[in-house]
Amino acid sequence: MTTETEEGLVPDPEAVKRHRALFRAVKRRKNPPLRRTDITVTDDAAVKRAVKAASLGNAMEWFDFGIYSYLAVTIGHVFFPSGNDTVQLISSFATFAVSFLVRPIGGMVFGPMGDKVGRKKVLALTMILMAIGTFAIGLIPSYATIGFWAPVLLILFRLVQGFSTGGEYGGASTFIAEYAPDKRRGYFGSFLEFGTLAGYVGAAGLVTILTSVLGSDGMESWGWRIPFLVAGPIGLVGLYLRLRLDETPAFQKLEDESSHRATDAASSVETTAKGDLAKIFRDYWPTLILCICLVGAYNVTDYMLLSYMPTYLSDEMGYSETHGLLILIITMIVLMCLISQVGKLSDRFGRKPLLMTGMLSFFVLSIPSFLLVKNGALWAVSLGMLLLGLSLLCLLGTMSAALPALFPTQVRYGSLSVGYNLSASIFGGTTPLVITALIGLTGSDMMPAYYSMAAALIGVIAVACMKETAQKPLAGSPPSVETDEEAAEMVESQAPTPKF
Repeated sequence: MTTETEEGLVPDPEAVKRHRALFRAVKRRKNPPLRRTDITVTDDAAVKRAVKAASLGNAMEWFDFGIYSYLAVTIGHVFFPSGNDTVQLISSFATFAVSFLVRPIGGMVFGPMGDKVGRKKVLALTMILMAIGTFAIGLIPSYATIGFWAPVLLILFRLVQGFSTGGEYGGASTFIAEYAPDKRRGYFGSFLEFGTLAGYVGAAGLVTILTSVLGSDGMESWGWRIPFLVAGPIGLVGLYLRLRLDETPAFQKLEDESSHRATDAASSVETTAKGDLAKIFRDYWPTLILCICLVGAYNVTDYMLLSYMPTYLSDEMGYSETHGLLILIITMIVLMCLISQVGKLSDRFGRKPLLMTGMLSFFVLSIPSFLLVKNGALWAVSLGMLLLGLSLLCLLGTMSAALPALFPTQVRYGSLSVGYNLSASIFGGTTPLVITALIGLTGSDMMPAYYSMAAALIGVIAVACMKETAQKPLAGSPPSVETDEEAAEMVESQAPTPKF
């Protein structure tokens, strides 16, 4: 006899009393105790190698992607017909946004592929494609030379960049999350975003140096090509680092279990990427929506600060391009110094408190921060940027550990890639374009503040709806610990207490 509750079917208490041994056996079968062989003991050296390769690869990806953001004004002049500066800028940002249109397609291709053939191979492939796309942009002749074909080729190679990026974040964050021990996943995951910031700093620093040395005319003539051409050798370095890695322990264990479970009936069914995608949308759509909302709020604030602000400072505040980039570089260096500490805090206090702090900070501090920026004085602009940066830091240092934990191992790469890139496509890449258009439409240079506040409000609701995952095993994966002693304690804690 059973009764149904919110938790599921509950056996009748009288039946439990009469058949204690039977119900104990059923409970034990449903929740078998962990064996020592079930627990993954991480190799500290291997974890650090994995974190280094994923983070350095991510830095190189975002170096390639950041170059375009910081050269938006110059690219507008080089690749689009001369005329209205605002129209050229909007055209440049529209080309920036177009690469985000194919990111979900990249996520849908590379994500399920990463769940099927492994994380390592797909991450190497995305690195190759990004390097090719970025290097090729540096070779395109200008509009003055080949006319209409210049922006066409620019868009083509931006699409290659966007397609490759579709498999990057989901794969890199999954890679680190599956290598890291459960109690330090936030700390190790924070290095992924350290890599993102490092990539942006490298791109902004190179553009700043070139602009200072060559001047605006030199940059428009040929200097803009240098950062894009540097991407070729950088991509080869990233590829070398990623190919040296082993597959993640969680994926290896999943593959091993799958091979032992396979039957003749199962092996006759061919799994395809389409089938994997159908499973993701059918079985995990509530979590997918949660992921999209979290990433949307995070990406709007991220791209608003890290990609759009130099343009805002030069176009709306009259700052030189070099000064705007220098302020952003200093802000990002401060964030890089603090980000691993935020990761540690998320391990100690949980992902939700840190994410909620970041979202609420953006909601409360966006208007004061932009009022400081509008003041125009160097100290005011720097303080306003720092306030926005510290708000973003709570999200940067936590999100790369929180997002992979939303999905089980067998669909983690695919689900995260689809959710992340759908959201990035709709909200992230369009941020500079939407804000520029809104300022032009309304005449209000406070639109970035209002836009980030709206995104933060959605983020607050999403964080409230998510489950806490800090210090817990990833769904679908066994516990992961740092030492054999910790594994032994975990097994011992499940042993029944002897009765005397």
